[in-house]
Amino acid sequence: MIATTLVVLLVLMALAIPVAAAMGVLGLVLEAVFSQLPLVRAMGEVAWSASNEFLLVSVPLFILLGEILLRSGFAERMYGSLIHWVSWLPGGLMHSNIAACGIFAATSGSSVATAATVGTVALPQARRFGYNERLFLGTLAAGGTLGILIPPSINMIIYAVLTNTSVPKLYLAGILPGALLMLLFMSVVVVLCLARPAWGGKRVTATWAERFAGLVHLLPPLGIFLVVVGSIYAGIATPTEAASLGVVASLGLAWVKGRLSINMLREAIEGTMKTTAMVMLIILAAYFLNFVISAIGLTTALTGFIEGLGLSPTGMLLAVIVFYVVLGCFMETLSMMITTIPIIAPVMFKLGYDPVWFGIVVIVLIETALVTPPVGLNLFVVQNLRRSGSLNDVIIGTLPFVAALFALIALLAFFPGIALWLPAQFG
Repeated sequence: MIATTLVVLLVLMALAIPVAAAMGVLGLVLEAVFSQLPLVRAMGEVAWSASNEFLLVSVPLFILLGEILLRSGFAERMYGSLIHWVSWLPGGLMHSNIAACGIFAATSGSSVATAATVGTVALPQARRFGYNERLFLGTLAAGGTLGILIPPSINMIIYAVLTNTSVPKLYLAGILPGALLMLLFMSVVVVLCLARPAWGGKRVTATWAERFAGLVHLLPPLGIFLVVVGSIYAGIATPTEAASLGVVASLGLAWVKGRLSINMLREAIEGTMKTTAMVMLIILAAYFLNFVISAIGLTTALTGFIEGLGLSPTGMLLAVIVFYVVLGCFMETLSMMITTIPIIAPVMFKLGYDPVWFGIVVIVLIETALVTPPVGLNLFVVQNLRRSGSLNDVIIGTLPFVAALFALIALLAFFPGIALWLPAQFG
């Protein structure tokens, strides 16, 4: 069963079949070969039970929140403000890219949306100020990954649904690792630009008056973050209700700034519907696949195989890291989470790993998959924004930041408190 599953999956991916369709076809093939029961008849029930999960309602709401902020012009003003504060560092505007991604991540919940939003604003500056284009592109692709680590995060919600883990605890656990990853990314830029000063472009100067005057443009994303995350920890709202509060707050900000219009709303809603349809189709196909592999006994076989390896907890963690890094090179991140976590997570929990801590490690591994070829989504997002040149430029520019992601995984392994300290304080 394991061999058949891997062969069929690799063939479907080699044929470039869309991920959701590939998972659905794989489920049908496994049912036809290994099941004596017509499992396909349960597809409607599986789809209904999966889409009827209340927590998943927050997914389109967080996507809509990001769409409204993107189309309201807040990203441009936020980026301009950050230029005044961090452009004095070696690497200049590349630090603005990372900081802007971190701040926008605190409102969007999506890595792709974060990379697309900040990249749209930042890319015109690369050639204007003479930056090393590859490294500049790398900061956008890698910085975009912060969108799923810094709360709110759509991927954390998916993990919570799959493992029955607390969303508020996951959100708290992601704050310090997210801030630390921002610092690691910025450290990479500093080191490279000190070694190669020409890569850092022309330095942008600003007076203290300009810096303080620009702080007002950082207030909208901060306000959204406080509304969404603050309402959860204040006990006012569930994660789904908090997402709806964030949408209302973003609409209010767009109205205050004079950017709220029928056309803007139509574009935001259309973008939300397209993204949500893609996400939900992947979720439904993955749930059906999980149902099939459980029914034919593949989950039990895989779990027994993993446990039969006799690895220590540390050895198992290393095996999981290698597994996700390799799989992330060939599989879309959301579908990778949905198909693997129901199998791997119970084994890791049985070995004594904390579900919240393991969730953060998985999210960081998923971030790595977003910037590793050939299926790294953020690489394609940034390449699509520049509309010229080779994808290899984005890949090469991102490699130093992949090393930073591995450094964060090592830090989380040796110092679990990085992720668990905040949840313990509010637990």
